[in-house]
Amino acid sequence: MPGRSWLPQVLVLAGLLLVAVLASAEGPYRNRDNRNPNDLSEGTYPIPYQKPTVAEITEVLERVRGYLEETAPLRVVDGRTGVEITDFSVPNVEARIPDGAGEAFYPLDYTMGVTHSGMLLAAEVTGDARYAEYTRRQLQFIADRLPYFRAVVAKGARPGKERFGAILETGSLDDSGSMCAALVKARRAGVGPDLKAVIDHWSDYIAHRQFRLVDGTLARQRPQPESLWADDLYMSVPALAQMGALTGNRAWFDDAVKQVLQFHGHLWDPQAGLYAHGRHTNQPLNPEFYWGRANAWAMLAAVELLDVLPPDHAGREKLLETLRAHIRSVAKLQSGASGLWHQMLDKTDSYLETSASAIFVYAIARAINRGWISPVSYGSVAQAGWIGVTTRVNARGQVEGTCVGTTLASDHVYYYNRPQSVYATHGYGPVLLAGAEMLRLLRNPAIDIQYKLRTYHYVPKGR
Repeated sequence: MPGRSWLPQVLVLAGLLLVAVLASAEGPYRNRDNRNPNDLSEGTYPIPYQKPTVAEITEVLERVRGYLEETAPLRVVDGRTGVEITDFSVPNVEARIPDGAGEAFYPLDYTMGVTHSGMLLAAEVTGDARYAEYTRRQLQFIADRLPYFRAVVAKGARPGKERFGAILETGSLDDSGSMCAALVKARRAGVGPDLKAVIDHWSDYIAHRQFRLVDGTLARQRPQPESLWADDLYMSVPALAQMGALTGNRAWFDDAVKQVLQFHGHLWDPQAGLYAHGRHTNQPLNPEFYWGRANAWAMLAAVELLDVLPPDHAGREKLLETLRAHIRSVAKLQSGASGLWHQMLDKTDSYLETSASAIFVYAIARAINRGWISPVSYGSVAQAGWIGVTTRVNARGQVEGTCVGTTLASDHVYYYNRPQSVYATHGYGPVLLAGAEMLRLLRNPAIDIQYKLRTYHYVPKGR
């Protein structure tokens, strides 16, 4: 047709442009489960898109365990001279645990409670006693040095973090809840020394001395006079649940269930399908910020409670309902480019954060393995999340991309710019938990993992 002689050239140029765009978007990974190397209908990926093997998961866990072995400060030093103390017959008011900065991880931090939970689960799933031995040595250090630090404080030293202050001057759920849960788990597993006195002290603090709202919900008196933090679900509920399992006293379970359901009532946003990081009761128009790790703590607390809650407990079905709704919302927010989740879950321009991502992987895989959610819907979500997490574990076993400790804040700028550090111990326990539970998922005898149509299908066997 006259005047259309340019059309073939335009089509050629358009085709070349399309090829260039596709080439520039090509990632470095091909799916190894696709046996056809010439299958152009699948393309490539920015991270490995594949089913992990047992050997690969085990190797990541071993790398993390090895790094944590390097960073355990199981010694006491003179804070003035830096010289290690070996004579514990006479209390030295300068005695302290080495500074928790850098590669000396403080043994009583709440993040270490998660680490011990991960070590104990890894020992159970892999059969490798070295994971449980890590926890045994750490708990033995606490048992051996607690009397000494009592004497040091009695002599006039300040009972701070560096002198077992979390035990000697417990003043928060951070001091008590996560480590209390870990100590009970270790006791029930027969790992480590007898720390019943510490368990009783910490559990009594949670049950009777921590500040609560009028309705009984555990709360803090910072940064406002009555502030709810979603973090406190993990800093309390697992300990309450484990005490129920340890003692058989259902009152512990009742309080744990009450906490989850009342926090849900206070902080759950039904439109977002997420938990706000927190709320101040004296501020009726709180803006809501959906911090990733706060949501992860909430999900992890629900999973840990359901793990040990008696099947006939009246609150069980409601707990399952809230957990399923939370998992459904979180799954939809997973990054398609990395398999990870964002620091602010609903903000894709915030950075991808490792500790929350690992917790989500663990919780989703655990819920599948326990039969609480469908493997068809969520198996590949957990798988992709785990692959994403493995990209954050470096050759030394350090976990990269973990947000440091974070307060309850009132603006996005703060959350967006929280630093990430390999020394933020928040990431290590979650990676151990996620990897161990993914091993269970791969070995789950009730699930057939199928690769077809270039993707993965976790299908109940016999269906």
